[in-house]
Amino acid sequence: MKKTGKIILFIILGLVVLSTFLFLWNKSQPSVTQYETVSPVTGTVENKTIATGKVEPRDEILIKPQISGIVSEVLKEAGQMVKVGDVIASVKVIPEMGQLNSAESRLKVAGINLQQIETEYVRQSQLYKKGVISKEEFETAESNYQKAKEEQSNAQDALDIVREGVSKKYARLSNTQIRSTISGMILDVPVKAGNSVIQANTFNDGTTIASVANMNDLIFRGNIDETEVGKVKEGMSITLTVGAINNETFDAVLEYISPKGLEQNGAVLFEIKAAVRVPDSVFIRAGYSANAEIILAQVTDVLTIPESSIEFSNDSAFVYIVKAEKPEQVFEKKAVTIGLSDGINIEIKDGLTMEDKIRGNAINPKSTKENPNQ
Repeated sequence: MKKTGKIILFIILGLVVLSTFLFLWNKSQPSVTQYETVSPVTGTVENKTIATGKVEPRDEILIKPQISGIVSEVLKEAGQMVKVGDVIASVKVIPEMGQLNSAESRLKVAGINLQQIETEYVRQSQLYKKGVISKEEFETAESNYQKAKEEQSNAQDALDIVREGVSKKYARLSNTQIRSTISGMILDVPVKAGNSVIQANTFNDGTTIASVANMNDLIFRGNIDETEVGKVKEGMSITLTVGAINNETFDAVLEYISPKGLEQNGAVLFEIKAAVRVPDSVFIRAGYSANAEIILAQVTDVLTIPESSIEFSNDSAFVYIVKAEKPEQVFEKKAVTIGLSDGINIEIKDGLTMEDKIRGNAINPKSTKENPNQ
């Protein structure tokens, strides 16, 4: 039994030594790398850049009151269409007590003066009819009477303006009614009935009653990197993709490039604007984020190959032309003249024909075993 056990142990030890030897021998053998073969094709190569930004109205007008007070009524809401002159809200004037007291006092004084001058005018009128005084004296009395009446009327209007914000004489021009200054869509109404508002003046921008814009005139406003701003110019076509609208693109025309860049997160960016053409069947809301695709250069109907097939050395480009595929792949290095690249495909100006086959990417043996159909 002991002899049999020793024989089995020696056999196992021999198998281990033999398998180790075979493993090391196989590993020492040079592996043969297999490559894909690629044929040149005729196609289009485009060099593009992407600018991020948003779509907004060309002109967004802020409607502000010309008088301070309390919003008594809001007649419009965001999303409604308005025309020039439509009333958006009404403001109730809260009079300042000092101005109110002064206006009331002025009206009383004007009334007293009018009463006195009117009495004098009646007396002068009777004397003139009797021929006691000259026409010149009568006309002076009449003129003073008319001036006193006008002064009382002005004092009354001043009191109405202080108290109500408008006089009877100019009721149709009332600035207590906040009207739209343009035709378009109301984008926002940030005030509600009961809010205090301040009129626009030299020291204050005033409270915004509403913002109105023409939604038929939209622009794309975005930023482009300094490395590419020199390649774009006004009038270039842009393809716009709006994130909130799937499977649809819009045409735009570049119309503005900022002459000054701004640094953001370590990069210098230049603002661009493009006029957007929106079909009548599509509604784009102000503030939608969008990406603008700008074609910087394009060549059509040219010979192209994958850029990964190119080998670069100094200022030259080379490809490996397939000379034989069986039993082993044989390649020949050849210089080519390249053109425009889009990062995936590259234009070949000289050095290849449609009949040539070139070396592509290396084939991974593991992936080939996992995918036998490749």
